[in-house]
Amino acid sequence: MEPLLPLAGLVRSISTPEFSGVTFHEVTAKSVLNKVPSGSNMPFEWTFNPYRGCSHACVYCFARKSHTYLEFDAGRDFDSQVVVKINAAEVLRKELAKPSWERPQVALGTNTDPYQRAEGRYALMPGIIRALADSGTPFSILTKGTLLARDIPLLKHAATQVPVDLGISLAMTNQDLAELIEPGTPSPRARLKLIARLRDAGLGCGVMAMPILPWLTDSDEALDDLFAELTKAGATGVTAGALYLKPGTREWFMDWLAAQHPELVGKYRRLYGKGAYASKEYRTWLTGRVTFFKAKYGFTGTSGFSHRNARAATGSAVAPAAAAPLPGQQPLF
Repeated sequence: MEPLLPLAGLVRSISTPEFSGVTFHEVTAKSVLNKVPSGSNMPFEWTFNPYRGCSHACVYCFARKSHTYLEFDAGRDFDSQVVVKINAAEVLRKELAKPSWERPQVALGTNTDPYQRAEGRYALMPGIIRALADSGTPFSILTKGTLLARDIPLLKHAATQVPVDLGISLAMTNQDLAELIEPGTPSPRARLKLIARLRDAGLGCGVMAMPILPWLTDSDEALDDLFAELTKAGATGVTAGALYLKPGTREWFMDWLAAQHPELVGKYRRLYGKGAYASKEYRTWLTGRVTFFKAKYGFTGTSGFSHRNARAATGSAVAPAAAAPLPGQQPLF
């Protein structure tokens, strides 16, 4: 559908055969850096999302509600109506050059994936990486997109200028389930190969194993296989947690669950009640299982991923000239 209100800065809306079912809304942005509200418990102060909406189409995506701010819906539109900030790198470079910019960490992949399929068409990330690194601004990237491999040389160079924190989102190894619940993403196997490539390139790579899905991916067999495969791939750490069902996501996910696993609908309603979080008892139980498998596979005390690794230089007016060490972050569990 077209937005009910004109998108700010809209240049054109296009659909192409190679991206069947997806419409790109190309916009020119006036600003691209987003300040996290004060008082937030997020481990970063600034975010940057070159895309809005995401063709990964993950049924459980927590960011679905944000698409309604553009007068799109949180369901099918989130998957198929992708807003592209075509001047993102240019605007970012100008914002980073302001005297007031103190080079705090910038987090990418906090709302929608910067390496979703659209990036193969628009190639915004190379310019973004260069702008951040050249300005001396530390940054973190979380993605499911294997297109990140294209930028490994750039990321290696950036890591000689600023702290760079890379994370891959992977919470299941069951290919059949992945095709149903995150149909637009690269396969679990492809993401495991990406982790290995990053490690072979000398880059750290934590894993965000979220969401763990009650009764679908939380069995000992599923968790054991996940942690075993992450160990083989060389992941530097794992952060794991249960499915989060905020409004916008909850309705879309529960509709999917009713179609694919109707026997679980009642269980999920009891587990989540009217809230976004699973019951405290379930989360305590899951923490115990994750702790067990982290210990079994040597991840105890290692860094997971939560955008905490990259940290700003302390007030220096000049970008660091040599590689900065990647400090450990506090694991969730």
